[in-house]
Amino acid sequence: MADSKPLFSLDGDPMAAEALLRDVFGIVVDEVIRKGTSASEKVCEWKEPEELKQLLDLELRSQGEASEQILARCREVIRYSVKTCHPHFFNQLFSGLDPHALAGRIVTESLNTSQYTYEIAPVFVLMEEEVLKKLRALVGWSSGDGVFCPGGSISNMYAVNLARYQRYPDCKQRGLRALPPLALFTSKECHYSIKKGAAFLGLGTNSVRVVKTDERGKMVPEDLERQISLAEAEGAVPFLVSATSGTTVLGAFDPLNAIADVCQRLGLWLHVDAAWGGSVLLSQTHRHLLDGIQRADSVAWNPHKLLTAGLQCSALLLRDTSNLLRRCHGSQASYLFQQDKFYDVALDTGDKVVQCGRRVDCLKLWLMWKAQGGQGLERRVDQAFALAWYLVEELKKREGFELVMEPEFVNVCFWFVPPSLRGKQESPDYSERLAKVAPVLKERMVKEGSMMISYQPHGTRGNFFRMVVANPALTRADMDFLLNELERLGRDL
Repeated sequence: MADSKPLFSLDGDPMAAEALLRDVFGIVVDEVIRKGTSASEKVCEWKEPEELKQLLDLELRSQGEASEQILARCREVIRYSVKTCHPHFFNQLFSGLDPHALAGRIVTESLNTSQYTYEIAPVFVLMEEEVLKKLRALVGWSSGDGVFCPGGSISNMYAVNLARYQRYPDCKQRGLRALPPLALFTSKECHYSIKKGAAFLGLGTNSVRVVKTDERGKMVPEDLERQISLAEAEGAVPFLVSATSGTTVLGAFDPLNAIADVCQRLGLWLHVDAAWGGSVLLSQTHRHLLDGIQRADSVAWNPHKLLTAGLQCSALLLRDTSNLLRRCHGSQASYLFQQDKFYDVALDTGDKVVQCGRRVDCLKLWLMWKAQGGQGLERRVDQAFALAWYLVEELKKREGFELVMEPEFVNVCFWFVPPSLRGKQESPDYSERLAKVAPVLKERMVKEGSMMISYQPHGTRGNFFRMVVANPALTRADMDFLLNELERLGRDL
């Protein structure tokens, strides 16, 4: 059977394979890049799950299909997918489409290599180190280490694991038996990956001590000290503090210098989750929001968010120069990391990570940086701030819009108060009724395909919208559209 040619297979027919790929790239340019970034097109074409299953014909069968059918399927996939590159997609902390980053992603996927050894990824091993060096310099470090991770959640988990290993290196061999009860500290506004990471690493979610925040969502250093003392009194050993630069909902930046003072005095590892806010370091105007980050031991930073590098592009940066990453995670697999290779085996970076196979995530950022330059990326960050402030000022001018708080970042949180609730703030059921508005408007906008914006409750606050200004293609007209569309969708409520 090995010699029989599968039906419709392109194996062994390079011209047919090339023709297919050219056709697919043409579809991508037309349907994703051209239409997907056009404000006159829909953000999404919503279908209920059962209907979508039927439209896509998801079943996998024993016989292959002709190229024409495969191209039709590509069009269907694009048609019913959310266009995150659309100027009215405001739903996540990532959006937009950078053509140079996309070019890097296409090249990356085409070369299909793994980042673990210089032997099979010579260009990307050198490139990754250069990109990480640049990111570390922006943090304020002249030396250090780092690695690209599959998402900010994994970067945060790595930081916890490294901090634990540094204090208790025996845990690598002996596991949890080598450890006393441990405690790590983070604010109530932290990303949920901190607790997930504690559970995954066997520390348990109870090891995460939650520190109070102020009215703007920033960690309170005085309560951090109180929580540390409380943990010690209960017999736990504090070992790490995770601060946040750019919280997910409110966009708050923790006071890093004050937190670093506590960590330095008590000998605790300081990790900064700057997955969202790290790109602000590129802006001379706004980088003061991260003052003190250079005092951290580790930093998580996701250029796929505000810089639009494309999913995924997540860096873990370390101040350490003792090869801590390799000592903590290495297993010296002899079939992969031979020590008698004909080149410097220090270039084989695969033992720094938990993964074996690791995708290349540096090229898209490197190529985009080459095209834009640091100054171009700085303008991108500054423009996002300027548009966020424009939106805030326009929102204040309109009846029916109420800010949750004045933003310091590009997260603009607000309520839309429909006509039936205006002037009724004193009604006993006002908050309950207002909380029902955002879910209704979200359903309407998604089903019409006009835009996407997230909402959530927060503490004692009922559901409100979180507008994220991140797409570098956004203009003031898009901010005006957002407000006009909410008024249109909610005029009968």
